[in-house]
Amino acid sequence: MALLGRVAILSLPSGALSEPKLHRQTRNFRASGLSTRSEQLSDTNAKPQYNPGFLDHLFLNLFRNKMAQEIGWDSKKPGYDGLIEVANRLMIGRSNSETREAAVRILKSLFPPLLLELYQMLIAPIGEGKVAAMMVARVTALSCQWLMGPCTVNSVDLPDGSSCASGVFVERCKYLEESKCVGICMNTCKFPTQTFFKDSMGVPLLMEPNFSNYSCQFKFGVLPPLPDDDSSLQEPCLEICPNASRRRAATSDLEALKCPKA
Repeated sequence: MALLGRVAILSLPSGALSEPKLHRQTRNFRASGLSTRSEQLSDTNAKPQYNPGFLDHLFLNLFRNKMAQEIGWDSKKPGYDGLIEVANRLMIGRSNSETREAAVRILKSLFPPLLLELYQMLIAPIGEGKVAAMMVARVTALSCQWLMGPCTVNSVDLPDGSSCASGVFVERCKYLEESKCVGICMNTCKFPTQTFFKDSMGVPLLMEPNFSNYSCQFKFGVLPPLPDDDSSLQEPCLEICPNASRRRAATSDLEALKCPKA
């Protein structure tokens, strides 16, 4: 879920650092508090490496605390593994639409009062929305690598035929890969994040996850299709889904192979 990290830290609860002891290496710490991407291995299947920094731990704990408050439950596992357990729990006992609504509430709770309204009123209209789209793309790429892994700002085509540096390309989404589930990606990340940026910040967003290589393309300034028309919902379960191999062994029906949580 995309966060405007520089602003979200203003609403940091007092217990946000109560999770695992923060580990910091001086050579990886910059003034911003965000670590940088390390060199990738030559193996194309190797996971992109990202070494979390001080602010990354703050953002993770803030986000996890907000999720736990929404659910009324927290995992006993520390760090990112615990976050994934909480994300799974968010879907239990809820319909897909209820899960998406809960995820939107979590995103909104990360921001100080009035900030989202002011952004939508004052920034979103500038330059036909392009300024706001480019701003959130840069903040997303800067502040969300703790959640998604290495990502970069890139240029995307807009509906008016122009192009704009309002995209964010995630090389290999850690959240998708660690959750091992198309449904969790759709209902706790893609759809609620698209809704949040459009409705709360006035910035349209289309997210295009690639379930074959776990990359994801964010396109700020581009309206997404209606959820029922989104081709992502037709995707089969991930190869790494623990339940997918059993379904593939039982049937070759493409409809039956679609993620039941999506």
